[in-house]
Amino acid sequence: MLSKLNQNWQAIKLITRMDKPIGTYLLLWPTYWALWIASDGWPNFHLLLVFTLGVFIMRSAGCVINDIADRKIDGKVERTQNRPLVSGMMTTNTAINLFGILIGMALGLVLTLSWPTIYLSAVALALASLYPFMKRYTQLPQVVLGAAFSWGMIMAFSEAQGEVPLVAWLLFIANLLWTVAYDTIYAMVDRDDDLKIGVKSTAILFADNDKRIIGFLQLLVLALLWTVGDILAFGWPYQLSIVIAGAMFTYQQILISNREREACFNAFLHNHWVGMVVFIGIMIEYL
Repeated sequence: MLSKLNQNWQAIKLITRMDKPIGTYLLLWPTYWALWIASDGWPNFHLLLVFTLGVFIMRSAGCVINDIADRKIDGKVERTQNRPLVSGMMTTNTAINLFGILIGMALGLVLTLSWPTIYLSAVALALASLYPFMKRYTQLPQVVLGAAFSWGMIMAFSEAQGEVPLVAWLLFIANLLWTVAYDTIYAMVDRDDDLKIGVKSTAILFADNDKRIIGFLQLLVLALLWTVGDILAFGWPYQLSIVIAGAMFTYQQILISNREREACFNAFLHNHWVGMVVFIGIMIEYL
């Protein structure tokens, strides 16, 4: 009995990526950017709790629906061949039930917010559910992921300010482009496998221009974030955080220069620190 419960728990941990929190960080930092700016400083406890828990729950739900969508191809990719639905640790029906439970938990959180934000949450659910299937139909699934990872920022402004100002959309676009950049780096790890099985990605679309396009996207992200700071009259702490983020992007370009799998994966992971540095810059501005 205990061994069965432990096996089920291990399967849940693996399918929700509790053991790999990088996706949570990449979703959490931009949400915090928006929360702090929308609240003109430290957000109230209710907002902080709802959006923090929402990030963890929706990231977990996104991982589950991703594995459900990819259960027939994950076994053909070196990085994903031991996922629970491939190894048999979890059945597809159990995964579907888990997805439903997580969405129910997210809905419970959203229902404590205002009606405009509740309406916006439907878009978040649609984006999170659609993304895993986009890699079969478009070469730009990373754009859908970027929108999914950025929509919480729009919800944060809606809830904190009752409107979605220009700054919110600039942050949304910046984060969308940043997501496309780092997820293209991530897709470079699987590019050879994806080509064999017919999965689409920006890494395949960009081909030999991948590093240049990633660099261009990173420059656009920095420009948009700088513009946000200019509109909000942020001072040197925030500006310094953008400069540091630029240096980090340069380091990532060095890492991916030879397109080696491990180096590309490390460059992807490094984006956690980019998000954190920008958040620290924003937080200091409101101290």
